[in-house]
Amino acid sequence: QVQLVESGGDSVQAGGSLRRSCAASGNTYSTYYMAWFRQAGGKEREGVAAISSDGDTHYLESVKGRFTISQDNAKNIFYLHMESLKPQYTALYYCAADYRAISPVLRKPLNRWEYPYWGPGTQVTVSS
Repeated sequence: QVQLVESGGDSVQAGGSLRRSCAASGNTYSTYYMAWFRQAGGKEREGVAAISSDGDTHYLESVKGRFTISQDNAKNIFYLHMESLKPQYTALYYCAADYRAISPVLRKPLNRWEYPYWGPGTQVTVSS
């Protein structure tokens, strides 16, 4: 089993920045994909950013330039830095992990169904 523990800022005014952290422990492996998802009220959970153990990154088009995903491989921690935040970014934010060896051709890094391990989620609020 893998445990994901989230931490970091969760409230900011519009235009501000936040950083979320996710620490992975348990049966982790050196090959993985980690991702951040968000779910606003009444909407589907959507992937906003993902990163591979090789450092490949993927972003939801609407957050490119505002969100940055990064990782500290040695500590099994990965981060989501969010800037120039808007009130519409208010949502539950989750981190997720997948340690399966999937061909890059078949991998869909922002697809929620690719990830068997999830953090508990944190409400992130951007006030106007």
